[in-house]
Parts: sequence; C-alpha cells; structure tokens
Amino acid sequence: MKNIINKGIQNIKLSLFNPKYLSGLNRFELPPEQEQFTGLPKKMLRLAENDWNRHPVIIVKDDAPVGFFLLNTGTRVLNYTENINALLLTAFSINYKEQGKGYAKAGLLMLNDFVVKHFPAADEIVLAVNMKNSAARALYESIGFMDDGRRTMGPIGEQAVLTSKIIQATIKQAKKTLI
Repeated sequence: MKNIINKGIQNIKLSLFNPKYLSGLNRFELPPEQEQFTGLPKKMLRLAENDWNRHPVIIVKDDAPVGFFLLNTGTRVLNYTENINALLLTAFSINYKEQGKGYAKAGLLMLNDFVVKHFPAADEIVLAVNMKNSAARALYESIGFMDDGRRTMGPIGEQAVLTSKIIQATIKQAKKTLI
C-alpha cells in the first residue's frame, strides 16, 4: 500500500452504492475491447435494482466515482465455488479517462477490509476472468488472487476462476486489540 500512496493516490475509498454517485457512474465509458469483458455501471445498476444478491461497490476518488464492481451473494456464487461464504466479484471496471492512475489496484487492495466490514460472514472472494483479458488477470494476481485451476465458459470464451481468502483480522484491527 505504501507504494500506491507514494504514487500520489490519496483520498480513495470503497463505497456501497450511494445515489449521489449515479450521475458520474452513468458517464462511465470503456473502449469496445474492454467492454467485451465487463459491464458498464449503468447496466449493472439496473440489474442490481431487482436483485438483492448483487451489491454495487464504487471506487471513489475525491468524492467522485472512478471505478465500479459488484459483489454477488446467493446461488450465483456457487457456479464458481462450493464455499457458501464466498462472494463473487463481477463487472469490475475503471472509467476509461481514469485508467492508468492506479485506482484499480488501490481499490482492490482495500477490498479485504471492506468485505470484513460490510460482509462479515464472507471468508473468500472468487472471480472469473476471461483468458484473453491478460491485463485484468495480471492485476488480480498482483494483489493476491490465486488461480485454483478451475475453468468456466463465459459469454466470449474460457475464463479462469481466481480466489482470494478474506483475512478477518487486519493489521489495523490487531493493533487496536493490543492497545
């Protein structure tokens, strides 16, 4: 995390969906070569409106949305793992004009603590990444997601299933316990 702060990434947080970010989320753009691998927030939010198992999460920089993803609960997760306490991460994207600034990595590095706070029963995050999406796969693996060897077919081809265990006691929580 220190390297990210040194690169000037400050005032970033993860937030559950808040309508104050809707206008910014609706303006998200992705080039077609990226959009084929994910869903834009506008579409994902429409799907989440009627599905209590889709939880929109926003990567916020200086009170403006720069990234978006869904954390899924329920039976859909079981298509990727047998762990009933897992969350499924889907629809991860960074607004095109905000890419290359480290926001994706910063947001993912905050994910463990966010999950501990908002989804305390969760003990794992799973995701499926298209085998052709090498940039996304490299990002996920760089922050600790592991390829468990499982494969699934997605809308545009084979996907690798990656997993990350949730560490319930973070360093910050451990320090509070010791004081």
